[in-house]
Amino acid sequence: MPRSRYHILQNQSPHFLTATINHWLPPFTRPETVNIVLDCWRFLQRESGLQLYGYVILENHLHLVAASPNLSRDMQRFKSYTARQIVAYLEQRGSAKILELLALFKRHHKTESTYQIWEEGNHPQLIESEAVMRQKMDYIHQNPVKRGYVDQAESVFRRSIAV
Repeated sequence: MPRSRYHILQNQSPHFLTATINHWLPPFTRPETVNIVLDCWRFLQRESGLQLYGYVILENHLHLVAASPNLSRDMQRFKSYTARQIVAYLEQRGSAKILELLALFKRHHKTESTYQIWEEGNHPQLIESEAVMRQKMDYIHQNPVKRGYVDQAESVFRRSIAV
């Protein structure tokens, strides 16, 4: 159970969610770790009915707008699977320094694992209107621009979407 005051209110409605790597460490600087995230989302789309409206993956966190029949469960599955896969990738690559930090920063109550990849919670925000959807999608698309990763945001979210 997440230790957060934020909760998914209406599973079938889109929510804006954020997932942050423990202590803002940067595992998403390699295409292989980004592909772990993308592959997991593809699986959840096929198997759980996850709908992704938009997302951005930065070096140490990600944002998404998503809905599903059980969004809380899908986010839990997402974090669990991606954490195991990222640890396996880091071990395979011999990334001792980042693994050492992920072990050091692990919360004491997390006794079932050696490392903690994700911060607890995902701060879901219910999207109740088209205006809020547009604001969240603009935030997602502008995030890499504001960080200087790209010069211009590209988006397929240029048409009106009824929520």
